[in-house]
Amino acid sequence: METGKMIGREREKAELQRSMESDRSEFVIVYGRRRVGKTYLVENFFHSQYDFSYVGGHRLTKAGQLRGFAKALKRYAQMRLQPKFSDWFDAFDALEEYLEGLPVGRRKVVFIDEMPWIDTPQSEFVNALEMFWNGWAARRNDIMFVATGSSTSWMVDKLVENQGGLHARITNNIYVRPFTLHEVEEYLQSRGASWDRYQILQAYMVMGGIPFYYSLLNVSESLVQNIDRLFFRRNGELQTEFEELYHALFMHAENYTLVVRLLSNTRQGMTREELAKATGMAPTMLTTVLRNLERCDFVLRYSMYGNKKKGAIYRLTDFYTLFYYRFINDSNSQDEQWWSHNFQSHAVEAWQGYSFELICLMHLNQIKLKLGISGISTAASTWRYVPPKNDTGEKGAQIDLLIERADRIINLCEMKFSMKPYRLSEDYEQALRNRMEIFQAKTKTTKSLVHTFVTTFGIVNGQHRSIVGSEVTMNDLFADNL
Repeated sequence: METGKMIGREREKAELQRSMESDRSEFVIVYGRRRVGKTYLVENFFHSQYDFSYVGGHRLTKAGQLRGFAKALKRYAQMRLQPKFSDWFDAFDALEEYLEGLPVGRRKVVFIDEMPWIDTPQSEFVNALEMFWNGWAARRNDIMFVATGSSTSWMVDKLVENQGGLHARITNNIYVRPFTLHEVEEYLQSRGASWDRYQILQAYMVMGGIPFYYSLLNVSESLVQNIDRLFFRRNGELQTEFEELYHALFMHAENYTLVVRLLSNTRQGMTREELAKATGMAPTMLTTVLRNLERCDFVLRYSMYGNKKKGAIYRLTDFYTLFYYRFINDSNSQDEQWWSHNFQSHAVEAWQGYSFELICLMHLNQIKLKLGISGISTAASTWRYVPPKNDTGEKGAQIDLLIERADRIINLCEMKFSMKPYRLSEDYEQALRNRMEIFQAKTKTTKSLVHTFVTTFGIVNGQHRSIVGSEVTMNDLFADNL
């Protein structure tokens, strides 16, 4: 099947193609963060040619959803009158009857978009879906049923990990991740942008890998002008986006925004215990919130070196959320060109340094590719040492990213964002040596330790450069890791 021009998503398209060519009916779910391109993927693959399609309505009642479903069925089945359904069992019965009347010998493609929105309280939607699939569709070999949803928690809980009638019935689940730097660059080039990689890197710090956000850019303007227009102009499209983002993804959105706001204020990340103390949430609620944030790529959990079960560090990795909390949410400024007037400030410089670290964490495969260890088994983790409170003479230490390799080498990664090649000072070199000694003493590791620097433009040659064991630059982060 020809899928047309599309940036990236090769694996996802291959999975859809595999399901189309199978000899059984397929129940495929496509899920991922809001604005990541789930619907675009499906519509591009199928060229918007379906035997039936329905889009769930946000915040519609059960009656409203059923009317929308009936209207769609009337159009596809070319009915003279629009049917009326009292519940979802009636609706799926009517869908069965329509599909059974279609020509034999070919796939019947059904696409339900934003399925979580359809499942209103007491609607029994999932029960009716179970009956439709188990009692009819799964017994055939010609149904291609595709469902999408931004509420990743709903898609996983109600479909992937369903313990009822849909248990183990999903034949293919496709998770759509944000774009990498490589894919963002490819997308911007397809739109005629002439931005260099340094500017694209800065754009990623603001918008992450969310394709919809990049579609809002005016590529004939600079990044600074675009940020002013989208974020700081009154009712800018990405200024008002935040109001819908978490409410569209999660029930009890206030619990999620509380956690991400706390994480946005710390560069080192927080442990579960620290988050529990700061939020006051019940353990089960906090578990649910953190799990769902991870599922949506909003939060990254890194295990603590030497202790995979306890002490994991949670870091906010949704770049849009981080930018919003740093510069939009608490700002009382009426300056619609605030970014133009402040993008070289110390506050922005500090945010860029932190965001660059997050970009490195999200592009671990590209780092491994540059280091020549893609084929070696590795484990990424973080590490911190906090001296006992009664010992005032001992120093603490933290390493944000360690790559432990099967060849008994550990890369201690330093991630530095700068406008030019980075120069190591004598004090910094000594601090790195002291930290390495603390790490060796506290972990008792016998593995070889290598300082790996990930920078924008490399390291300046100088007398303190000898501590650098290996280098990764901005250009390396743009590699295609497929």
